Amino acid sequence: MTENTEQPGDSAGHADHHAPDGVRTRGTVVVVPGRGESPATYARLGRRLAADAYRVRVVGAPDIDPDDLSGSLARFGARLADAVAATASGDGVVQPVVLVAADTGAAAVAALLGRTDLAAARLPRAVVLAGLPGRTAASGGDWEDELDVRTSCPVHRDTLTHDPLVRRGRLADPVPQALLTAAYGAGIALPALLLIGGADPLADRDAVAHLAKSLPRARLAVVRGAHHDVLNDVQHRSVAAETVTFLETLRNDLVPVVAVESSAW
Repeated sequence: MTENTEQPGDSAGHADHHAPDGVRTRGTVVVVPGRGESPATYARLGRRLAADAYRVRVVGAPDIDPDDLSGSLARFGARLADAVAATASGDGVVQPVVLVAADTGAAAVAALLGRTDLAAARLPRAVVLAGLPGRTAASGGDWEDELDVRTSCPVHRDTLTHDPLVRRGRLADPVPQALLTAAYGAGIALPALLLIGGADPLADRDAVAHLAKSLPRARLAVVRGAHHDVLNDVQHRSVAAETVTFLETLRNDLVPVVAVESSAW
């Protein structure tokens, strides 16, 4: 297998991860970060999904103006559409297109997909919403305190600490109420995988569970012991595997590829 190629984030604020040479690409994944994060935050996830033959582009976190939610979502949707279009090769954009989003990125994606008046809302075939935030923001403290809220993974902590594009302290910014209302009230018809950390202090577990039950094609997975950065905590291998399983199930018309017939655990 040829090693994946990767481009660091450029002036447009994105990073690319490609499927191995000689392997047919199985779909396109656009990753949307959350508060304070940069495209480099998801390099490990991007490489792992790319190794499973998915074309991955990690974009910059959404910029939401609480006084202009509609305009913010319209601009965000256009940016997502441009990001997907930019992944096209000679045969066009590889389908299916799936959005994977975290924290306020997940809230913005959910709110966007609930806006049926926006053409960009019909862009993806499915969505992964990880670490949807609640109304609780991280309390004030130093960088180590913020890291403790985010993750217990030493590699991820080191990645965040040494990335000059990571904006420290942003996790303490409250999520705009209008965005939360739109996200948790979104009637997303697409297949949706919701991921939440079992030890996430910023999550509203009841609200996430209610959202999952309200959607026609949703799956809620709780990652035991994971903190807010559920895609990048110590359980990241299992979370990536759950994400790939979802992607493969989507390609199989939501019929699980593997069915457990008997198990002692």
